[in-house]
Amino acid sequence: MASNQVYPFERNRYYPGKMLTTADFQAEQSYHINKLRFINSLMYGAGIVCGCSVVNLDDLSILIESGVVMDGSGREIIIDTSLVKKLSAIDGFDDLTSDTACLCVRFKEKDIHSVYAVSHKESDQEYEYNRISEGFEIFLVDKEEFDEGFEMESEFLQKETLFKGPNFEGFITMPTIVSKGRNVKARLEIHKLTGQDVKFTYKGTLDIPGFTAPDGSQQIDMEVNDIELSEGGVYCADYWMNVQNGAGIEANVILRSGSAAAFENDKAIQAENSFAMRIRLSEDSPASIIRRETGKLSLEMRQAVNASAIKLAEIDLMRTDSAYVIENIREISKNQYIELPSQTGNRTDYMEYYVKDADITEKAMGAVPSAVNTPVVEPKANELKNVATGVLEIPLGRDARAGDIRYSGEITHGLGSGNVYVSIGYEYLSQDQTIGASAKSTVYGNPELFSRQSQQLVDAETAVRVLNDKGSFVVAARLLHDVDFLVLTYRWVAIKFPSGEELEAADYYGKSITAKTPTVVMRPRENYYFGVQFNNMEPCSITYELTAPGSGEVTTDGVYTAPAKEGVYEVRIYCSDMPMVCTYAYAIVKSTATEDDAGSIKEQESEPIVKIPDINL
Repeated sequence: MASNQVYPFERNRYYPGKMLTTADFQAEQSYHINKLRFINSLMYGAGIVCGCSVVNLDDLSILIESGVVMDGSGREIIIDTSLVKKLSAIDGFDDLTSDTACLCVRFKEKDIHSVYAVSHKESDQEYEYNRISEGFEIFLVDKEEFDEGFEMESEFLQKETLFKGPNFEGFITMPTIVSKGRNVKARLEIHKLTGQDVKFTYKGTLDIPGFTAPDGSQQIDMEVNDIELSEGGVYCADYWMNVQNGAGIEANVILRSGSAAAFENDKAIQAENSFAMRIRLSEDSPASIIRRETGKLSLEMRQAVNASAIKLAEIDLMRTDSAYVIENIREISKNQYIELPSQTGNRTDYMEYYVKDADITEKAMGAVPSAVNTPVVEPKANELKNVATGVLEIPLGRDARAGDIRYSGEITHGLGSGNVYVSIGYEYLSQDQTIGASAKSTVYGNPELFSRQSQQLVDAETAVRVLNDKGSFVVAARLLHDVDFLVLTYRWVAIKFPSGEELEAADYYGKSITAKTPTVVMRPRENYYFGVQFNNMEPCSITYELTAPGSGEVTTDGVYTAPAKEGVYEVRIYCSDMPMVCTYAYAIVKSTATEDDAGSIKEQESEPIVKIPDINL
C-alpha cells in the first residue's frame, strides 16, 4: 500500500540577500498545505463531513447534493452545488461489468487561468497557467473493484471462528482486556456468504469461569434458530456478562467441548469443537483502556491508510445489452459522517429524544440480536416516593427506671394518609477500631442481642402506633434496665402500601387486547402484519411469540412469516409488562390460498376468537 506521508515538514528560512526562486515559493505553499492536511487526517479521518446525499431522480439520472468530504490524505473535497447527472455520463460507467456500482468522489486539481509568460525562453511554453483549482471528480466503479483501503488489525478485539459452511460462517468477538467489576459483552456474528435460500441454526455453550452471566451462572448458552439472511447479510447477538472482581490477572472464555452444532437446512456443517479466548483483567476503567488503545497506534500505521476515493452510495442496476435502469440506491454504512465539534449541541439535543438521562448507566445484560428490531424499554427512575425515613428522640428524664414507659411526640412521616408501615431502630455512636474514629450504627429489633459488644446500648421494648387517617405515628419505649440516659435516639423508616382502591386501579379487570385480524389465510413464506387493538387500556409495548416450533417466524413488531408447510399456526400476543393480558392470532397456511379465502376470514374481525379446533385442510 502506497504511503501518503507528508512529513517531516520543511519551511523556508529567510535571510537578508536571499534570492527567491520558484522552488522557494512552492516550498512555502507546500509547508502550509501539507501541515493543514496532516492535521485534518489525524483529527477527522476520512469520510463525509456534511451533505453529499444521493437521490434517484428517474430510471436514468441521479442527484448528488452539495456537501463536503475529507479523504484519507486530509484533503477537503467541496461539492459546492448540487449535481444532476445521467448515470451513463459519469466516468467509469462504460467499464462496469456487474449490476452493482459504487458512486465515488475523489480530490482532483486542475490548472486554470492561462497567462502570457513574460520571461519564457525559446524552449519554454509561451503561456502558463496562473492558478490551481482544487476540485473533485465523480466516478463509478464495480463494487468488487472498489478499494476499501488498508484496514488495520487491532489487538484490542480478538475473534474466534465458530463455524464455516457453504452458505454461512460465524465468529465470536470480545475485547482482549476487560475491567474488573464491570460489564463486558461477547458478540456472535453470522455472515451469509451466498444468495441461496437457506435457513441456519446454531447452538453452543461458553464456559466463563472468570465472569458471571445475567442468571448468576458461569456459562452462556448461544442459540440461533432458523435465521434467514440475504447475501452479505450479518446477524449479530450480544451476550453480556459481569467481570468478577477477584485478585487474578487473567481469565478465559471457553467453548465447551462437544456443545457446538451448526445446521444449514437441517444439514449439519463443520463447527469448532472447542477453543479458549484468553482475557486480561485490569483495574482500570473501560474509558482508560479504550483511550490507551486508540492512542497507541503508531504514526507510520496511521499514514499507511490511503483512502483517496470516498464512496457516496451503492447503485443497483438492471442492465441489458443496450440499456440500463437504476433499480435502487443505498447509502453505505462505512465512511460514516465525521463528527464535528460544532455539531455537539445538535447531537445532544437530538439524543434526548432517544435516551433518558436518568438511570441509563449500564447496558442491560443478556443476548440482544441486532438483526431483529428489538424494542427497548427504558428502566423506570428509582423514585422512592412511597418510602420515608428520619430520626426521632424519646426523652427519658432523670432517674429513669426499669419498667418505665416513655412516648415520643406525634411524628408526621410525610407519606399522607393511608396504610403505612413504620419500623424503628436504636441509633448510637460507637468507637470503630478499623477507622480509628466514632461511627454511627443502627440496631433494628432487640438491642439486647448486641449489648455485650457495646456498653452504650439501651435495652428497651418498643412499639409503634400508626395514625392512618392523620399521616403520622407515635413511638413508645419501655425500659428493661435502669439507665442514666436522658434521651433515646431512633431511626425510623416508613413504607406506604396501596389501599384497596389503589389496588383495584392497578388491577387488570376490564383490560384486554385483540388482534385486528384474528385469523388470516396465507400462502407459504408469505408475510402478514398482525395489528393489535387495545380495549379499556392505553397502548403499551407488545410481544409476539409462536406457540409451537416450526410455526414460521414472527418479528418483535408483529410481522409474521408463514412456514413452507401447510397447516394452522398460532401466534400469542401479549403486553410486555402485563403478560396475563394476551390474545391469539391464527394463520391458515395453504398453497392454493386465494384473495377470496383471505377475505372470507377477514370479515370476522369484529368477532375475535380465543381458540379454534384443529382444521383438516
